[in-house]
Amino acid sequence: MATIHDVALKAGVSVTTVSRVLNNRGYISQKTRDKVYQCMDELNYRPNEIARSLLRKQSNVIGLIIPDVSHPFFGELASFIEYHAYQNGFKIMLCNSHMDPAKEREYVEMLKGNRVDGIIMGSHTLEVDEYMNLHSPIVTFDRQIGAHIPFISSDNYQGGVMAAELLISKGRRHLAHICGNLELQMLSNRRTTGFLDTLKAHGINPTMIHQTDLNVFSQQQYTKLVEELLVGHPEVDGLFFTSDLMAIHALKQIMHHGRKVPEDIAIVGYDNIRAAEYIVPAITTVRQPIESMAELAVQLIQQQLAEEEIEMEHILPVTMVERETT
Repeated sequence: MATIHDVALKAGVSVTTVSRVLNNRGYISQKTRDKVYQCMDELNYRPNEIARSLLRKQSNVIGLIIPDVSHPFFGELASFIEYHAYQNGFKIMLCNSHMDPAKEREYVEMLKGNRVDGIIMGSHTLEVDEYMNLHSPIVTFDRQIGAHIPFISSDNYQGGVMAAELLISKGRRHLAHICGNLELQMLSNRRTTGFLDTLKAHGINPTMIHQTDLNVFSQQQYTKLVEELLVGHPEVDGLFFTSDLMAIHALKQIMHHGRKVPEDIAIVGYDNIRAAEYIVPAITTVRQPIESMAELAVQLIQQQLAEEEIEMEHILPVTMVERETT
């Protein structure tokens, strides 16, 4: 295997010059740069990234922990984070926690051992103390875990308000809401609060069904909850779900029960994942600015690395995307 010394010898320069080319430091003529890179290619030389990261005390790698990359929202979020990280000179180390505390803890230790420059946390399993002791840049999604750890979320409360107001404006009065486990300390619970507060102000008492499983992304449980609602509350004419994936599951079951959307039941989801637009009928949903949230997460890691002062709370505005289910 070729070494940096082999490259220097072949290019007719010093090892220091090759190192400066690799790390883009100091003045090196373009002719010399081209010669060094040509020799690297001819020798099939690949720099030792671990050694380089130890030398410069920065790995240019960001750890990303999410519940499940196969979940449409987190898949899109991960894609945008990778894109903006790459645009800023970083690579992503992706970890799926699958809502397993032991697995998440192992990933946190692995990321620390690999000296990542920071961690973007989209999972919600471990206790706060696990992250308070990281001593490295961290950003969280939809969870506030400490006064000195920045977090990002959409305006969940306003999203719930908008969903309620839209359903009411469509003349729906027998409303229902299906959401995740409200015992988990997640900022997304504010979607439910905004929805319920708005209905209360209009004198409407909705049917509430929420998950009890700690794994709020369990698709099998979505099916069970929707079936429970349709059988137990046939009067319902409007539904708000705290995710588009829930809404898509519901749409299939509602049609299976012989009911029409939106004629019999109107549906509003949350997230605006791509699938919400492609399914028929297309899902009306509260749009989270997923790409803006991803770009901001990378910026916050960079700002912490640069030891800049940053705000801890970052709540981005939501918009209503009305489609065929209302």
